[in-house]
This record gives sequence, structure tokens and C-alpha cells, in this order.
Amino acid sequence: MPARLGVDIGGTFTDLVLVDERTGALRVGKVLTTAKDPAHGVEQGIHGLLDESRVAAREVRATVHGTTLATNALIERKGARTALLTTAGFRDALEIRREGRYDMYDIFIDPPAPLVPRHLRREVDERLLADGPVLRHLDEAGARRVIAGLVADGVEAIAICLLHAYVNPAHERRLAELAAEIAPGIPVSCSSDVVPEIREYERASTTTANVYVVPLMARYLEDLERRLTELDIPGQLYIMQSSGGIVLPREARRFPIRLVESGPAAGAIAAARAARDRGESRLLSFDMGGTTAKACVIDDGAPLVAREFEVARADRFKKGSGMPVRVPVIEMIEIGAGGGSIARVDRMGLLKVGPDSAGADPGPACYNLGGRLPTVTDADLLLGYLDAEFFLGGRMRLDREAARRAIEEHVASPLGLDVIAAAWGIHRVVNENMAAAARIHGIERGRDLRSYPLFAFGGAGPVHCWQVARVLRVPRILLPFGAGTISAYGLLSAPLAFDFVRTHRERLDTADWPTLNRLFAEMESEGRALLARAGVRETDVRVARVAEMRYLGQGHEVEATVPAGALSTASLDAMTSSFESAYRALYHRLPQGVPIEALNWRVTVAGPAPDVRLSGATRIGGAVGGDATSPPTSINKAVKTRRKAYFAEAAGFVDTPVYDRYALPPGFEFEGPAIVEERESTAVLGPGARCRVDERSTIIVEMPA
Repeated sequence: MPARLGVDIGGTFTDLVLVDERTGALRVGKVLTTAKDPAHGVEQGIHGLLDESRVAAREVRATVHGTTLATNALIERKGARTALLTTAGFRDALEIRREGRYDMYDIFIDPPAPLVPRHLRREVDERLLADGPVLRHLDEAGARRVIAGLVADGVEAIAICLLHAYVNPAHERRLAELAAEIAPGIPVSCSSDVVPEIREYERASTTTANVYVVPLMARYLEDLERRLTELDIPGQLYIMQSSGGIVLPREARRFPIRLVESGPAAGAIAAARAARDRGESRLLSFDMGGTTAKACVIDDGAPLVAREFEVARADRFKKGSGMPVRVPVIEMIEIGAGGGSIARVDRMGLLKVGPDSAGADPGPACYNLGGRLPTVTDADLLLGYLDAEFFLGGRMRLDREAARRAIEEHVASPLGLDVIAAAWGIHRVVNENMAAAARIHGIERGRDLRSYPLFAFGGAGPVHCWQVARVLRVPRILLPFGAGTISAYGLLSAPLAFDFVRTHRERLDTADWPTLNRLFAEMESEGRALLARAGVRETDVRVARVAEMRYLGQGHEVEATVPAGALSTASLDAMTSSFESAYRALYHRLPQGVPIEALNWRVTVAGPAPDVRLSGATRIGGAVGGDATSPPTSINKAVKTRRKAYFAEAAGFVDTPVYDRYALPPGFEFEGPAIVEERESTAVLGPGARCRVDERSTIIVEMPA
């Protein structure tokens, strides 16, 4: 069973990648996402890809899946009817939030309502002290009445978040036992299991969000496993987490909140793999699909990791306006719109693009599936960047006239522009917004993006990468083979991994080292047991340890590495040095004479990353173009056609060669302006671009000085 299958569900398209592990041969597929029944689209895509590849289903030894289903359920409020059990006096923590305003000058702020309405937030009588001892024992009789009342109110899921349960989980676990006894079949999530760390609001928000999507994800994963069985695929199903590791369905059903960014995380993993393979110390991942565009900073071959993420923001680009989810997540910033994002003229007469998206249904106007509003894809089609007859390799014909009508009616006429000027305006607004957001993200992390090559992928990423790169002034662009489905490829590069955290406040200069060693031993032991159940050998397990530290009296932490092995006073210098390096990178100075304290201690336990390498000599492009076994002997043989494409640098349309991506062998060189087409994406490269294909079939684009 030599094949591995990656499946990534996006807002508009579902991407698939099939890799033969013996030869490195690659097959890619892309189908429209079936939003009402995502598993149906996955089944269709797998069936079609296997047929096209002439690979028997029994040869697939593993399927790795990334999905935005949990995220969409939270955004659209389509999860379970959820209740929250809290310590008496704390039922409103979920609604009080952090008490701050994410925009102090906006008097019309309307933060998202809690997932649990107040009448389903119930109190139980109990109380723990901050360091864990019981101040008031749990009133079990009262708790039984509360749970029975919730059952009578028709709740479908129960979250439990008691004060200081991250230190002592006894009362939460007893409540979970009572719930299982009184309401069997109703899923329960305890904060001490989901996010056992300090900060009340974030803990409650994460726990309720987790159990809110448990029933939905359980049904979906059971359905997907059934469909894979019916397709006669014998291999194990794995699910991508937001942190970049994969887990078995059992763990995914228990902690679905860890999947909120699973699809985009896979793209960042692919970018990080590309950085390591090429020996690049840094890279800027640029993923633009049908709904959104995201950026991720890659340093030393690894993406930055954050410990908190916001879902369902009231204002898409304003931190604090959404629902905080306290789980490890590859740090990506949403920097703009996607190909299906809708363009409009606002009441001030300004051109805006997004955040609303046409998605897959009804889709952009040019899809001819019922959409009537202009989108980024419509603009790209009119500018000559896309071939109406070759979208998805010719499986989907685009309607140029429908795109023209939509842009004329909704953008060009209101602004008094001709259609091409309006289309260029849409394209440029998107690019400028994405570049500006990416630059700010880099500045906030202390990075100068002018030294970061741009790794562009996604269905729309290669179309927009040239203009984004020009604004950011990056040195070069990397365009991977199969760019339109690279997130699905990233799924196949991810290791089995689990993350654990414990809150334990300690000053480093007076640390209780035996207690810290016990905490780390507990987390490592739990992680190793999970990996063992998944079939990972003990000798293949890798353990990484970090701590969230701060100077005494500060309110926020900085993450620093913790050395391996038993900790002792001898570990103090290494931990202090790691913290000071991270702190200086952010703030460029260090306070003097202030003690350092650590708050949260974290462990990541991972198996080996699969060694999935694509072979340039046997890569397969799908139903069109052929493969690299018959490389072209001249540029004329690589150019499939020519068409007019709009380049502002040339002040208009330019007769542009269109290259067949599948006919470009390693070592091939060409210059811009140029368009490079493959079945799932199109790269648009402007005048002055100097391009070559490397041994991994990646197009390296050197930017003009």
C-alpha cells in the first residue's frame, strides 16, 4: 500500500493530492466544495482522483484530512444547543469578556454574542482556592438538579468551567460523572481537559466552543470514515490540527476546537517544508484561495506558533472583536480576500473588496452558477490572467461576458470608470490590502519582510503574487508545483503530534524544580501513550518543551524554550538566556534587576514527519500537459499559446506568452511578462521577472531591482 492521500476542504474548493511513496509521483485534484454535505464532495473528489490516476483504492495506506468545518460552525452559529456549568457567581464571565473595547472610538461596537445564552449558563455551589485546595465542597444534590434542568431545556452539549479547575480538576470531573449519569449521550467538555491553564474568560470561551462543535464533528468524521470504507480505502484516517500535527479521529472528536485552522495550517506546513528542502532560513507563506488570503512567517524552517486564536470576529481585521480560542495554532494572519470575495462601492464612493464571499454556491458571476455580483476572479478573468476555457484544466468554463456585466453594473458605472479600469481597481485594491496587512504582521513580530522570499500558493495566490511581492519588495517569489493544491500536500508532510499545558507559577530564581519535573513527566508520559496507541515507536518520539515567561508584575508572557532532561538550578542560565533573547527580539531592550517568572509550561510530543518527496522526473500534472519525462527543447515548445494580459507597468494590455506548467523541466529559464498555467492555478509574472525551474519543479522568480 504505497500511496498517501491528502484532502483539504476550503470555502470554495476541496483540494486533493495523491502521492506514490515509492516514486514520488504526484496527482492532484480540485472539486467544488459541497457546503451542505462536505463529506460528499470529499467522496466525489477521491473517487475521481483515484480513477484518473489509475490507482486502486486498496493501495492508499493513509488519508490525511484538513477541514474548516469546525470554524464554519462557530462563525455561522450552527453547532449544538450548549449549556455552561460554572462556579456560583461566575456565570457571566463569558459575556463580560475582558471588559475592554477592541475599538475604543467606535460607540456602536457589537461584540459577538456568547455561544451560550444566559438562561443556559447555570451555577453550581463549590469553590476552590487559587492554589487548588477546596474552600467549599461541591454540592452534588444541587448539581444534579441543575443538570436535570438543562436536560429538560433540551441542551445537546454541556461545557464545564469551574474557578481554578486548571490547578485542581476534581470538582469538574465529578460534575462530568454526574452529567454522564443523568444525561447519557450528551457530550461534556471540562476546561481542565480542553485548556488546563489560567485566565477565566479564555478558558470558558475555549471549552464552550469545543463542546459546541463536538456533535457536528463526531457525525462528520463518522460519515467520512464510512464513505472511505465504502470506497475500499483500507488506510488509517488522520486529521490535521491547527498546530500543524495530525491526530487520529478519536482525539479529533474529543477536541475538535484544535481543528479550527487545520486547512490553512497544512499550507504553512508545506511552506516550511519547502524552506527546509531549499535551505531557506526564512520564508513568507502567502496562501490565497477562494474565500480568504493568509500569510505566515517561516523562520529557521518552522512556522511561528501562537497559543491563542480568534474565531468569528465582528470586525475581520480587529483583534479582540472575536471569540478567543486558547489552543496552539500556527500563527497565520488573515490578510485579505480570496478569489470569490465580492467587490462593491460603499456609501462613501470607495471601492471595497470582501469580506463577503460568493464561495462555491453561487460563486463568482463568471462561474455561471447563479452568482451575479462581481468578485476578484471576475476581475482577473477580464484582465486576461485566467483562461476562460482552461479553468480547472478545462473542466469548468468561465463566462467572460457575465463577469463583464457584473463589474459594469456594480463597480464601473457607480465609479464612472470603464470595465477594465474597474477590474484593475479590484485587483489592485486586493493586492495593496494584502501587502499592507502582511507588512504590519511582520512589524508586530519584529520581522523585516523585505528579506523574506514569498512562497505563493492556493488557487489565487500565484495570480496575485507578483503585485503583492512588488509592494512588499521581497527578493524573490517561489511557485511550487501543484500550487493550487499545496495545502493538501502539506497534510502529507505533517507528523502525529499532541500538545499539553499546565499552569504553575514559579519564579525562576526560587523555582521548585522537583514539581516542574513532575509536571513535565506527566505531560510527556500522556503524549507518549497517545503516540504508542497510534503506532509510533518509542525511539521515534520527539519532545519539545517551552514555558511562557514574563518579568514579575507584567500581564503578558513571552514563550521561551526549556532544556531537555531533568531541570535543576543548573538549568537557570539556559532558560534565562532563551527568555531574554525572545524578549529582546520583541521589545529591543531588557529591564534590569527584575525577577523572571514562568506561568504556563508546555510540551509537544511528536512522531517523525513523513518523508514525502516529489520526484521531478516522474511528476504527473493530471489530465493535461504530460509530465517531465519529455522536456521541451525550446521556449516555443513550452509556450502553449499567447494572450493579452493587463500590466500596469506596461500601461495596458501586453501580448503575453502562456507557458504549460507540465512542460517546464528543471533548469528551464524564461522572463516576464509571462503566464504559467497548470490545472489548479495560474501564475501571472510581470515585466522584468527572471524565472527558472529548480530541481524540485519550483519556479524561482527573481524580482527586478
